[in-house]
Amino acid sequence: MLDLIKVFHQVVDSGSFSQAAQVLHMAPSSIARNIDNLEAQLKTTLFKRSTRQLILTEEGSYFYKQSGKLVEDADFLLAEMRGARDTPQGMLRISVFESFGNLCLAPLIPEFLQMYPDVQVDLDLDNKLVDLHSDNVDLAIRIGVPQDSGLKARKLLNHPTLLTASPTYLNHRPPITQPSDLHEHNCLLISQERQRNHWFFAKGKAQKKISVKGNFISKGGSPLLTAALKDCGVLLLSEWMVKPYIDSGQLVEILPDWTASHWEGGSGEIFAIYKGAQYPKPNVRAFLDFMVKKLGPI
Repeated sequence: MLDLIKVFHQVVDSGSFSQAAQVLHMAPSSIARNIDNLEAQLKTTLFKRSTRQLILTEEGSYFYKQSGKLVEDADFLLAEMRGARDTPQGMLRISVFESFGNLCLAPLIPEFLQMYPDVQVDLDLDNKLVDLHSDNVDLAIRIGVPQDSGLKARKLLNHPTLLTASPTYLNHRPPITQPSDLHEHNCLLISQERQRNHWFFAKGKAQKKISVKGNFISKGGSPLLTAALKDCGVLLLSEWMVKPYIDSGQLVEILPDWTASHWEGGSGEIFAIYKGAQYPKPNVRAFLDFMVKKLGPI
């Protein structure tokens, strides 16, 4: 019966039989039979089924909540009995936004794999938000804490953003002495999937919301950084991306007395996000500990 309950949990987490089938590497018809068998044993209906959506019944919702700890405890006990509780192994699927993945994460993975040779890492560099329940991802690295209360988050590092431009660009454009001066400048923009872009500034109690525009928009920061280095405009990007170029003089920090951000009141921190299990898989736990250690004190 425990196997049936695990299938049931995956269907709920995935939101459909077909998505659960992909995660569990089973046929959708097999998933449906498992749910039918579980409902028969429980003598209750767990789902309201339609061609468009799958909705838990009141009994199904209750059973999902009450059986969650049973599944977690069973997985933990099996791992403990097999001696695998502290042995990271198997596939670790990680989703990370492109710039951080390329510059900060990818260089560290070879060392992690040397430490844990039985782990395989599947790295997805993508700026879209993933659904850990349905996209078959073990760990997602994103800016800000997750809104989903069913997920857990571990802080990796702070994420300040700096306003910069090349000396050549600044020498040929009006001076920037306050945030509103950006109206007169070509700004290199992270795509926010909305009609207007805004940058937010704070200094003490002063708060500024500045509408910005420019001729280059990208979902990732790396193309914008390249454009800024070629004198194309003003850049608002992560400190860990631009600091080497500030140190070398290729970029100049603008309005250093102001704190600049792409989001109003947004989190200036990067988190590793994972499913809210009481006992994370050993490979997930090992990678979290490794990243926190390698990225330095928080």
